[in-house]
Amino acid sequence: MHIYANPKRFMALAQWLMPLCLWSGLLLTGGAMAWGLTVIPPDRLMGDSVRIMFIHVPSAWLGMGGWSGLAIASGALLIWKHPLAGIAARAMAVPGMAFTAICLATGSIWGRPTWGTWWEWDGRLVSMLVLLFLYAGYLALSQATEREGGSPRIAAIFGLVGAINIPIINRSVVWWNSLHQPPSITAGKSAIDPVFLWPLLVAVLGFSLLFAAIVLMRMRALIAEAQVEARLRRRALDDDVPASAAMGNA
Repeated sequence: MHIYANPKRFMALAQWLMPLCLWSGLLLTGGAMAWGLTVIPPDRLMGDSVRIMFIHVPSAWLGMGGWSGLAIASGALLIWKHPLAGIAARAMAVPGMAFTAICLATGSIWGRPTWGTWWEWDGRLVSMLVLLFLYAGYLALSQATEREGGSPRIAAIFGLVGAINIPIINRSVVWWNSLHQPPSITAGKSAIDPVFLWPLLVAVLGFSLLFAAIVLMRMRALIAEAQVEARLRRRALDDDVPASAAMGNA
């Protein structure tokens, strides 16, 4: 992976990988949505409200997966000082935050007919809300350090510390008995009927590919922005040198 820490090599890889992820993700997501909305039958207990699962579950997965990737990139920045690690972490923060917000919104919509309430101070819901705030804090911190010329290590440390919340989210339905259902998919087995499981897995894969495409897009944009800023700084320095020389000759 060290070979792709070079921005030039990464840009060459992203040039073909990004559209591949984008179009594959759109195809799989669209197919999963059509499958889930028109083909599968209503659930015996939840009725048609079960169909929101095909958006809610992938969004929850990517909200947690986004911060996990952000923490790994932050660790790479702190340990190996990869030049693209900080950019990768920043690129994952925005889509990760968006999917976390979608997870919370769809969970509330799902909870209203299922639980009889839009919100419950449940361990899973609260820990996901904390994740949303962590994303907002990371974005604010990374933008502030970049604007003020601070060290990117500060945001990286925040990214690693915030990863403590991920296992809390994962185990919350086991540690605290509340309205939220226990885990339906665990290692090697699933409590979900195959009629619902297969379109759900396709939706998770499609959303994951879309997430990857968005991250690659943002990384390319951030790299291009950094390159433009570097060129402008060099040009400003080059303009200052002749002016200084002319003043010295005078």
